Amino acid sequence: MAVRIVMPRLGDFMTEGIVARWAKAQGDAVTQGELIAEIESEKLNYELEAASDGIMHHAVDEGATVGVDDVIGYLLAEGEEPPQERQPTASAVAAPSPAAPQRRASSRAGGDVVPSTPGARRLASNLGVDISQVTPTGPRGRVVDADVRAYHEAQQAAAQPKAPQGMPEPSKIEPLRGIRRAIAQNMRDSLSGTAQLSYFLEVDVTDAQSLRREASRESGVSITMASVLIKACAESLKRVPALNSILIDDNVMYFDEVNMGVAVALDEGLIVPVLKGVQDMTVPQIAEGVQQLSEKARAGTLSSSEIGGGTFTISVLGVVDGFTPILNPPQNALLGVGRSVQKPVVRRGEIVVREMMTLSLTGDHQVIDGAIAASFFRRLQQLVERPAALFR
Repeated sequence: MAVRIVMPRLGDFMTEGIVARWAKAQGDAVTQGELIAEIESEKLNYELEAASDGIMHHAVDEGATVGVDDVIGYLLAEGEEPPQERQPTASAVAAPSPAAPQRRASSRAGGDVVPSTPGARRLASNLGVDISQVTPTGPRGRVVDADVRAYHEAQQAAAQPKAPQGMPEPSKIEPLRGIRRAIAQNMRDSLSGTAQLSYFLEVDVTDAQSLRREASRESGVSITMASVLIKACAESLKRVPALNSILIDDNVMYFDEVNMGVAVALDEGLIVPVLKGVQDMTVPQIAEGVQQLSEKARAGTLSSSEIGGGTFTISVLGVVDGFTPILNPPQNALLGVGRSVQKPVVRRGEIVVREMMTLSLTGDHQVIDGAIAASFFRRLQQLVERPAALFR
């Protein structure tokens, strides 16, 4: 019996993916566990393995964009035919616009659909192309994938956006796509779907920086200030658990386990891998975990479990004094970390030079009000400015 190969869900908000490469050719024998395809989503690349033995059958071409859980291929028994693919009916094909060139009717007099390959029909559906408008170049007058792509590219070229009147001609126009498009959509959704409010606090990290360097030498692990702050956040969330929560359909879910999202900057945009169970980790363990996740993020080898399930997020932007971070829904809180810099401050009535850092906490005011945010910041400040307890 044919085994369906479907587009996997590689994240909580993934809706579609791209078959970047077939690792097995049409008709190849496949053994369970073998790599059969490389899948590309908006956030990561994924190596898809065979769930069973069988003969490889591609249902889509390389480069095809396919919805989550939709079929991309089959593993067949020897001599087995792939399941009958559903053909689009004549009524499902849109009528051509009167202003568009009438290259081909959507159906023949006998009611048959436009002669085309299954891959071309799927591609046309994914790209939103009216296949009746595509000029065929395939055998026996059939529309093939290349015809659909060429038509789509021509449409895109014709629809190229123009700069507003009075502006100079742009040197380059690039559509939002991939990770950058996902980030843009998530940020719009975040701001429109939550009541975000940010709070700022300057903390003295002089002693924390000193202990961090000492712990790095003793453990042999490169410990950054971000790792220290992650530990401090985990301890603070134990005291103020309201921030370690998510909001789903007007229900607030609270957690004892702290799964820390750690924002990592890539050339394509920002990705947030998740370090699980931070509340039970030491600072060196956190540092090692963050380093491993960051390396995998930059290599594009994060697994789906490593980018989902976060309960709180930290974002480090060390070249600015402070910034207003945007929530990572459905989480209710996020800590932004600015640079640390030496400043003159008053301590015990004297002006001394200390290393100071600005922290910014963004919370969803539907769940987290100012009093809760202040409680979290007070606890966090105590831990950071008296950091010995963080390194025990």
